[in-house]
Amino acid sequence: MYLLDNPLRPYAWGSEHAIADLLGREPSGGPEAELWVGAHPDSPSEVVRPDGTRTGLHELIDQDPQALLGDEVAGRFDGRLPFLLKVLAAGSALSLQVHPSLEQAAAGYDAEEAGGIPRDAPHRNYKDRNHKPEMIYALTPFEALCGFRPLADAARIIGALAAVVEPGSTTHDLLDGVAAQLVTGEGTGLREAFTLLLRAPGEAVDEVVAAARRVEGSGDATARDLATLAELSDQYPGDPGVLVALLLNRVALRPGEALYLPAGNIHAYLGGLGIEVMASSDNVLRGGLTPKHVDTAKLLSTVVFEPLAPPSLGPEYTLLDQELYRPPFEEFQLQRIVLADAAAGPAAGGDPSDEVRQDAPLRMDESLTPAHVPVVQNGPVVVLAVSAPILLDTPNATLVVPRGAGAFVAASEAPLMVRPAADAHGATDGPVLAFAVTVGGGMPTLEV
Repeated sequence: MYLLDNPLRPYAWGSEHAIADLLGREPSGGPEAELWVGAHPDSPSEVVRPDGTRTGLHELIDQDPQALLGDEVAGRFDGRLPFLLKVLAAGSALSLQVHPSLEQAAAGYDAEEAGGIPRDAPHRNYKDRNHKPEMIYALTPFEALCGFRPLADAARIIGALAAVVEPGSTTHDLLDGVAAQLVTGEGTGLREAFTLLLRAPGEAVDEVVAAARRVEGSGDATARDLATLAELSDQYPGDPGVLVALLLNRVALRPGEALYLPAGNIHAYLGGLGIEVMASSDNVLRGGLTPKHVDTAKLLSTVVFEPLAPPSLGPEYTLLDQELYRPPFEEFQLQRIVLADAAAGPAAGGDPSDEVRQDAPLRMDESLTPAHVPVVQNGPVVVLAVSAPILLDTPNATLVVPRGAGAFVAASEAPLMVRPAADAHGATDGPVLAFAVTVGGGMPTLEV
């Protein structure tokens, strides 16, 4: 087992305090968008050895992938840790984006390598050869745009806007053209409607937003859908990505709810704090709502143009009462771990994440909460201690993980138990919240 020090990514959309508040430390003073826990070479976690020396987790795994990942995982994922855990804190909207399939990522990466585009170039699309399916678990109320809404709903909203825009104007023609394409149905029609909005001039964006504010203020039933345009326009004035929101589902996750996002799903996170898990990749194709590089052509070739209900993801429970979130991806699954204060007994106190989830529907006193939990292991595991220090315990070793730190546990270190960490006097720091990620797999069974 290895203690991990995990890097922060200071993207401009990040909250300045949410991650610090969650993990019990002082804010850095700038935006803190993501905390990465994993071995992606762009921002790897650092292994902190007992003597204080450090090395990148990716470098450690490269030295002996079979021993650390297990033969099966090392062979299936080319000697790489296949997943990446993040704490994501969106203080404002992220870019309108889509992630490529495995085949698209490999082809795109190879083409950019052959073209001599530096890997750190701002206009580079593909940072690696991997795809990036992902999931988000909400720690606070979390807002997102996710997938295409039913075409009839989109046409209704666009019709309401067209009704308050000057007939014969360029903006009215744009809205009429989008509505006409939506009537033709899925596939080509939706693609053309999306393209028209994505290529709208800034003046048309501003006029549509102004129309949205008028309709929203009228108390029309469409008002809640149009409020999204005003919110996004305040952050990204004139950006055509604002108009694409007309075609997308707006999703409001309560704490404890989750979504998963396959390749080709157009989405944008709007605000909130969550645990994000994904295949270990940083491949993002952007279409707007960002000052970063936008590649409309690549985006259009990657998006799946089909209406899709938001793919929600609920918990599953094992016979050992392990709480798992298992999206349909082979690279990862998430385990939420809640432990009671061993000294106080089961069901003591409130949910340890109440400090960042004041309206959280999940509380420890709803059930008997154990003082230790076995971690599901389908190979290697990373663990993040969120609300208090934890003790990781295997037959070979123990490791204390401070609050806010992480750990990497090799495939051979099994079984793995998580307990609250006791101080020199045997006291533990109240209820404990932690998360663990391992390779995707079937539900664990009890051995008889």
